[in-house]
Amino acid sequence: MTFRTFLRHLREGTKNVFRNGWMSIASITSIIVSLLILGVFILLVLNVNAFADDADNQVQISAFLNSKVPQAEVDKIRNEIAMMPEVSKVDFVSRNQGLKDFKSKLGDNGKDLLDGYTEETNPIPDTLKVEVIEPTTVAFVASKIEALNKKYTDAPIFKVNYGQGTIEKLFKITRTIRNVGFIFVVGLGIMAMFLISNTIRVTILARRREIGIMKLVGATNFFIRWPFFVEGGLIGLIGSLVTSAVLIFGYRQMVESVSQDISLPIHLIPMSDIGLPIVSLMIGLGLLIGIWGSTVSIRKFLKV
Repeated sequence: MTFRTFLRHLREGTKNVFRNGWMSIASITSIIVSLLILGVFILLVLNVNAFADDADNQVQISAFLNSKVPQAEVDKIRNEIAMMPEVSKVDFVSRNQGLKDFKSKLGDNGKDLLDGYTEETNPIPDTLKVEVIEPTTVAFVASKIEALNKKYTDAPIFKVNYGQGTIEKLFKITRTIRNVGFIFVVGLGIMAMFLISNTIRVTILARRREIGIMKLVGATNFFIRWPFFVEGGLIGLIGSLVTSAVLIFGYRQMVESVSQDISLPIHLIPMSDIGLPIVSLMIGLGLLIGIWGSTVSIRKFLKV
């Protein structure tokens, strides 16, 4: 195809968008509505997944130490845990610091309950707080930490806690959220493609006589298709740009509203992290759906 022919197809495809008037508007509206529903759900799924990731990443292992473990031995155990390939961070929390942290968590109404405890009567043990690279390995790492007792005659670690039972349920819930979200997004995407394809098919159906005449005078299928490809791509592009503008404006307003309300225990993904990917996805889907819809719809009318 020569450059001149390509320019002719671009010109004809652009003219067709405006020439068909209400049919083009119907197709663009169909794309906007479908992509808007899909985009809103994608934003919802991304934020729910981010919340699930935060919940997973907050999983922590607490290795409680016996009260008479020498500091040198504590440091050795800490280094051994830090050397485990699954571990990202190990912090030592002394029993005194642990008591202060516990008082802080209780707040003004509950901290007085611990005022009677001194350094000698402090019931909170020295603790190693362990964070893992991959949250799903927490049970495996906990068992490895417990196994360190076999290397010492006095068994310095008396308990390892990571919320056994609760953590497994948390992982199951977050995994279900991700899977269900993925299935819904794919399903909505397929539904949007067929809905928009049918709308574009109605547009082309109204011009089947024009296509038939072009075939009878010797135009090739390739020559007939290109203006429709351009037309479908333009319809998809216009629809996706409008959708992107609505989504970005609405999401920015929501992020600002949530960030200003400190009573809400949720945090949305910042606009700077999600804006460009969403706009790129919407434009890509709009172009794909517009061109694909035109391709599928015109195929049957080329058999003259």
